[in-house]
Amino acid sequence: MNILFLFYFLILGAFTGLFAGLFGIGGGGIMVPVLTFLFIKLTFPSEHLVHMALATSMTAIVPTAIASLRAHHKRNAVIWPVVIKIAPGILAGTFAGTFLASYLSAKPLAIFFSCFMAFVALQMVLDRKPKPSRQLPGSVALIGAGSGIGGISALVAIGGGTLTVPFLTWCNVALPVAIGTSAAVGLPIAFSGAVGYAINGWSVENLPPYTVGFIYWPAVVAMATASFFTAPLGAKLAHSLPIPVLKKCFAVLLTGLSLQMLFTVIGR
Repeated sequence: MNILFLFYFLILGAFTGLFAGLFGIGGGGIMVPVLTFLFIKLTFPSEHLVHMALATSMTAIVPTAIASLRAHHKRNAVIWPVVIKIAPGILAGTFAGTFLASYLSAKPLAIFFSCFMAFVALQMVLDRKPKPSRQLPGSVALIGAGSGIGGISALVAIGGGTLTVPFLTWCNVALPVAIGTSAAVGLPIAFSGAVGYAINGWSVENLPPYTVGFIYWPAVVAMATASFFTAPLGAKLAHSLPIPVLKKCFAVLLTGLSLQMLFTVIGR
């Protein structure tokens, strides 16, 4: 393992954890483009660059999701009956999404990722929240919603917050509780995604050492360790920094990283 790149993974994890704490979002928007670039520099197989970036990012989110879930649970901000009802759809949708992602080549994945991150960036700039217009649906509808959220999350390696929070607020759930419940939903998304990518890459040949399926474990350990320390700092800074201004700057960063990833993958 190249020590210099291990340092890069640590920096990436620290940076991702800080912004995740500031804005309450998963780190896929940052991790996937940067990991794709670093994996190119490590001369990993070009046909699996994006698959490995998605898988590694989603696996690194697991410990962050656990910490976030615990923090929100302590503040009684998680609607556990909703989590329990939506979880089967989340698990199935995310797991199925990893099979679709593994079937697609790197270029379509990069295009979808970039388009979705452009949507997320626009959402952050406009800061529009859906008007509450209905109550939470029944179990079947929640499973269906969870399947859609999980499937998209697997394709872009996010914890689902950019989809779950708007859905819950649309259903008249107060924003702090929607964020807390979304954090709890993020754990099955990350876990199911990690398992799915591990299974789908299990029989793939010519992957680098220290890889299980599509998951590159040196990057996972380094990023998860660093983000564990910086995420609480980001959450603390969120109460003292001008978050609306920072969100707009972060949206520009997300867009730039996604475009860089898109041009890099398509240009190969």
